[in-house]
Amino acid sequence: MKVRYLHTMVRVKDLEKTMAFFELLGLKETRRIDNEGGRFSLIFMAAEGQEECPVELTYNWDGDDDLPSDSRHFGHLAYSVGNIYEMCQTLMDAGVVINRPPRDGHMAFVRSPDNISVELLQEGGSLEPAEPWLSMSNTGHW
Repeated sequence: MKVRYLHTMVRVKDLEKTMAFFELLGLKETRRIDNEGGRFSLIFMAAEGQEECPVELTYNWDGDDDLPSDSRHFGHLAYSVGNIYEMCQTLMDAGVVINRPPRDGHMAFVRSPDNISVELLQEGGSLEPAEPWLSMSNTGHW
């Protein structure tokens, strides 16, 4: 039996904020489905050149009061980045909390506006540990 990865779906409460978060990570909207009858939108976002590996943002137009406050039950999304320190600085400058700083030059964790855990991994192996990242605690606060 042949299996092929299609996408990861997450339900979001604030579509604009969530799309802006994924745009900071370098993802672009690749496809959108607005369903008038079902009153929902599906927005697919992917890294350039990797359109076959999107995240699907599901947004219900009438709200999503039954959406858990902590959406981590599905695990996390993972993306490799060209420079983990630069990416974390870009995110931090935009007000994103770095929950697990890239102290080792290899891995960091951040959260989207909908509390979705996103793992960032340094492409091609770890960078040299660098300050101020090296001395940051794992508290989720700067």
